[in-house]
Amino acid sequence: MSGLFDLSGKVAVITGSSRGIGRAIAERMAEAGARVTISSRKAEACDAVASAINERHGEERALAIPANISDRAGLQHLVTTVCERWGSIDTLVCNAATNLYYGPLGGISDDQFRKVLDNNIIANHWLISMVAPQMRERRSGAIIIVSSIGGITGSAVLGAYNISKAADMQMARNLAVEFGPDNVRVNCIAPGLIKTDFSKALWDNPATAEGYATRTPLRRMGEPDEVAGAALFLSSQAGAYVTGQTLIVDGGVTISGVSGG
Repeated sequence: MSGLFDLSGKVAVITGSSRGIGRAIAERMAEAGARVTISSRKAEACDAVASAINERHGEERALAIPANISDRAGLQHLVTTVCERWGSIDTLVCNAATNLYYGPLGGISDDQFRKVLDNNIIANHWLISMVAPQMRERRSGAIIIVSSIGGITGSAVLGAYNISKAADMQMARNLAVEFGPDNVRVNCIAPGLIKTDFSKALWDNPATAEGYATRTPLRRMGEPDEVAGAALFLSSQAGAYVTGQTLIVDGGVTISGVSGG
């Protein structure tokens, strides 16, 4: 069974991987044998995570390349550097995202709305467009977009973010159709409320956190490592016949009719 999840010899790029869900994905992929690229805005944070992974495995298993997802040239530098260092990219995880506004859609500024859409949709499109050609040429690759259950539910306070996450799901479906003939798979993961710094506004209030847990069948929030398992499945041979899908990892909250994300 372990062979189904073996990533030995594979190269993975994970954005937003200096903390939270992205870091958990990078750590688990490294454990499965992959060489992983740690990328986020701050070089110091990327270096710290890569160093920890390399020390744990006693070899160069991680490479730190900072990049801001809003900077197209920076993303191209990320892709070019990885390919020069390790030859190719087998798995791309578009995890980095932005949420600049918490409140009703009527109160969001145009600039804030555009920033959310640019960082959560357009930036993913840029990065996928940079990575996919070499995957398609080799007829092998896995692309994962970390979306959110907000993409399939409504919210009075996360409207712009949820719109962007719904678009990510459709992007995965469209690209799965385009890339499928070349054996490149594209999928989404839609986490529920995961205890990270990014989602702190949703769980930092004890009353809010308790209320969410009460309405969730598993009666708790998720942990980053529980999303990492889904990413490992989708990037490995275990998920070889899965494409164009959104894998929901939410403790069951969406089957309870509870909005969020």
